[in-house]
Amino acid sequence: MRRAAALCLPAAAWLLGAADEPVLVPDVSQREVEILYSFTGADLLLFGAIVYPDGRRPDRPADVVVVLKGPDQSITMREKKKVAGIWVNADRARFRSAPSFYAMASSRPISQIVDERTAAIYELGVDKLQLSPASLNDSAELDRFQAGLVDLRERAGLFVERPGTVEITDGVLYRARLPLSARVVVGDYTAETFLVQDGRVVAAAVRDISVRKSGFERFMAVAAERWSFLYGLAAIALAVGMGWAAGAIARRL
Repeated sequence: MRRAAALCLPAAAWLLGAADEPVLVPDVSQREVEILYSFTGADLLLFGAIVYPDGRRPDRPADVVVVLKGPDQSITMREKKKVAGIWVNADRARFRSAPSFYAMASSRPISQIVDERTAAIYELGVDKLQLSPASLNDSAELDRFQAGLVDLRERAGLFVERPGTVEITDGVLYRARLPLSARVVVGDYTAETFLVQDGRVVAAAVRDISVRKSGFERFMAVAAERWSFLYGLAAIALAVGMGWAAGAIARRL
């Protein structure tokens, strides 16, 4: 009996300590994003409230960081070099888990909110992403390839950082807008919210977002996945038919 009571005391203390921490109640303007032929991207609103124990807000205002992340991908980066006047593939590096999309907004610049270690743990910033390299390149070479990957995806609108854009009202309500590029892949996305107080993440919450094709695009994607052989035959027949039609029109002209 005494041993059971002794074991219960740390658990009760932990629960009481957890009860003193604030809680995030997040939401997102769209839980499902449909991709049509005319899809040019979307502007998502991430918002919510901070619930403090007993309604007591801290003397120093907290910071909020929101991260929108897409499905992970395995990607191989290749570096081209000019040899004898010809551009050829030279060095390469493969990353096991590069996010297909990453967008972050914060109430202040990340360097003013958390230290380097905390930012790396929670992947707050494109330079803190854990890409899990699979190749045996040295660290300097991997850093170069990672910088190249980040640069390519930033130019494509797939990696976005918007520091200082999270609005916090009365220390309780927050809101931020993040763009969803037209080049995003379909899949399950996560909208993560972090509450940071005095350089420490004191609360976190996640909302799921589904990005799916719709209409004819969805039919074609499902057909390619479920009936790949028939889809391939149909694609070949369509290509041959269009080629024959183009030739017939050219002969008449």
